Amino acid sequence: MLHFSRWKIVLIWLIVLAAAVVAAPNFVPDASLPSWLPHKRVTLGLDLQGGSHIVLKVERSDLVKERLESTVASVRGKLREAGIRYTGLAGTGQTIQVRITDPSQLDQAVAVLTPLTVPAAGAGDPDITLSKADDGQLTLQITGKAIDRSLAGALTQSIDIVGRRAIEAGGIDPVIETRGPDRLTVQVPGLADPQRFKDLLSQEGRLSFHLIDSSMSPEDAMGGNMPARSRIVYSGDDPPDAYLVERGQVLSSADLRDFQIKPGASDDSSNLTFRFSPEGAKQFAELTQNNAGRSLAVLLDDQVIATPVIREPITVDTGLIPLDYSTEEAEDLAAMLRSGPLPATLTIVEERTIDPGLSASSIHSGLVAGVIGAVLVVGLMVALYGVLGVIAAAALVINIMMILAVLTLLGAPLTLPGVAGIVLMIGIAVDVSVLIYERIREEVRGSTRVDQAIRVGYSRAFRTVIDVNITTLLAAAILFYLGSDAIRGFAVTLAIGILTTAFTAFAFTRRLVLAWVRRRRLRHLPKSVHADVFDGTRIRFIGIRRYSFTALAALSLAAMLAVTTIGMNLGIDFTGGSFIEVKSKQGPADLEDIRTRLSELNLGEVQVRRLRDASGAMIRIEAQGGGENAEQSAITLVRSELADQYDFRRVEVVGPAVSGELTKTATLGILAALAAIVIYIWLRFEWQFAIGAIVATLHDVILTLGFFVVTGIEFNLTSIAALLVIVGYSLNDTVVVYDRMRENLRRYPQMPLPILIDASINQTLSRTILTAATTLLALLALVLFGGEVIRSFSLVMFFGVAVGTFSSIYIAAPVLILFRLRPKVFDEDEDAAADERSGKAPV
Repeated sequence: MLHFSRWKIVLIWLIVLAAAVVAAPNFVPDASLPSWLPHKRVTLGLDLQGGSHIVLKVERSDLVKERLESTVASVRGKLREAGIRYTGLAGTGQTIQVRITDPSQLDQAVAVLTPLTVPAAGAGDPDITLSKADDGQLTLQITGKAIDRSLAGALTQSIDIVGRRAIEAGGIDPVIETRGPDRLTVQVPGLADPQRFKDLLSQEGRLSFHLIDSSMSPEDAMGGNMPARSRIVYSGDDPPDAYLVERGQVLSSADLRDFQIKPGASDDSSNLTFRFSPEGAKQFAELTQNNAGRSLAVLLDDQVIATPVIREPITVDTGLIPLDYSTEEAEDLAAMLRSGPLPATLTIVEERTIDPGLSASSIHSGLVAGVIGAVLVVGLMVALYGVLGVIAAAALVINIMMILAVLTLLGAPLTLPGVAGIVLMIGIAVDVSVLIYERIREEVRGSTRVDQAIRVGYSRAFRTVIDVNITTLLAAAILFYLGSDAIRGFAVTLAIGILTTAFTAFAFTRRLVLAWVRRRRLRHLPKSVHADVFDGTRIRFIGIRRYSFTALAALSLAAMLAVTTIGMNLGIDFTGGSFIEVKSKQGPADLEDIRTRLSELNLGEVQVRRLRDASGAMIRIEAQGGGENAEQSAITLVRSELADQYDFRRVEVVGPAVSGELTKTATLGILAALAAIVIYIWLRFEWQFAIGAIVATLHDVILTLGFFVVTGIEFNLTSIAALLVIVGYSLNDTVVVYDRMRENLRRYPQMPLPILIDASINQTLSRTILTAATTLLALLALVLFGGEVIRSFSLVMFFGVAVGTFSSIYIAAPVLILFRLRPKVFDEDEDAAADERSGKAPV
């Protein structure tokens, strides 16, 4: 009889109790919990609580331009201060050139400019190199490492500023992280107005004050008489007004603080108030005292927003700028200035925004689908296994509770694909129970006592489960490493579920099964176990392999032709563009009106389709082809056109740079997952098994891709996750059959391979059919009740699981005959040797 020591039993129940305590806040309100219990809940991903996920790119070209202009200004200033005559001072890219007109001053000029080449603090090499030519030409080169350092500094500075702007826009606990050398990922949960946040990010927010040069008109200056100390700037009016201002700024944002807005004289005007820093107040007092009667130009990112006149010296520590802004525009300006100026331009290259209302609907749909799926699966298990099915159902409840507990402890976000992962785990968890129960039934059919059958069943099932779950864990690891945040949530949930399933199956349920057997003093399985539908089958699977291979090869070829000729409906993840879900404020959505209105915006191809809810519509806009900013400009145009009649529930925007990266990442992810899984099977079994597994897996992938073509379902990053899970599930089935074949090869080394393969498939047929049935029931609940967002993902999974079950029988096993599988040596374990001595034969 299996024996559990007292300390093991206590440890198992302590783990279950701890999981229940940690997971409890997710099921009951805080007010119902004692104060001494933890109150931490699972963190919901943005797709389940609403908010925005935005990827920002720091424009390297802007940093190069800024560094170039500052270096040119430094060269000009140093040469003039030293009285050195020069000509042709100009800069292009990262190169500045200047010609010294007097050859005798060349060495002096080199000495004067050499300080510019001194390495910055902490830098091992100089930011600028200086070289001279015999004709008096000096060349200064800004190094690539200098720009890299500026880029890294700009990213670091931007994190705090972007966070403050997110809070100003109404975000809650924004999370900002660097990604790569030039990007920031920004997650802002609960953001009610994502457009305002994007507007706040669209400007650097550099406020500066310049004296207006009244020595000539802007028109004369533009005619070729531009003073060296001045430059032309413009207002934001339509048409814009030109101003001639002095280059040197007299104040900047760093000299001001406490920006607030007060109403102006009219509805279309406002007053921006602020306080001076002590040094700023002193500088401004001197400026106004020395320049009474002159005008100031207030510039926001080099655009004139006000031109007040200095009428008298200002010695107070507060200031006011009259603006021709509405209150809302002025509030946005104050919010931007309060957060501080960005060190460089930030471009939105990817956006995924979801309305909190749609998130609540997704949660409800996911819960409904999960409950229905669990009820269907539990009902089937109880009907087939009686009390053993009830124990499996109890393990399923504990399993879900432990998944939530681990997610709570880790702080890992639960995303909508993660909810789908939990529903999928219902099928996988039942698969483990079915594997164990079927092993126990096999042993009992061989006249083994129930207690001994339980020992052997759990022991042999454990080895199979390890092989099965490692392949799925490999797929989950690849998904986590290469996937987006939502897909990572799915990968984390899947990985946690596999580990908790192993615990509940081999520790928790084994203990319950033992207690049941001991209490009932069972010598045989009770009649309530009805999972004997496929017992004694002798189906000749191998006998029809030529026909099945021919049919499946034809289907695979047709699928490949469809993919290459017709093509899949690639989503914006791979093509770039915009995807928008809208909901009519009143009545059903008018698709024709939406098409007509958007076609007038010259946005290229616009696709509009209705959702199951007649008031909802999906809009897809092709990539604009005008750079990263063009995609956001298209979204702004669509908002302005439709906002009067429609609420924007979901917005996804992928720029050209990101779409190219996602395509490369997805391809590498699939190849890496396949390679890792094949290597594992090769090492764990034999090379023929690895070849058979990859052939069956490729068959499943090809047919699934054909399914995308036939149904027109959009192929996006979520589809990649579905493909990888289908690969994992298909290999699960395949590994179970392979494991039984390996066992039979050890027992019966002389048996003809076709007969042995048929026997192995028939022996595992109950498990194959029951596992497929339970998994398909769980996925069917997702398809029917999981909501619009996850429906396509669930439908692809449903198809893939069905195909994967078929291929494990009709492809993975028969392929071994082609490669003449018959290893010379199979290590015989103790159980196999005992079975052979007893003369026990397969079906």
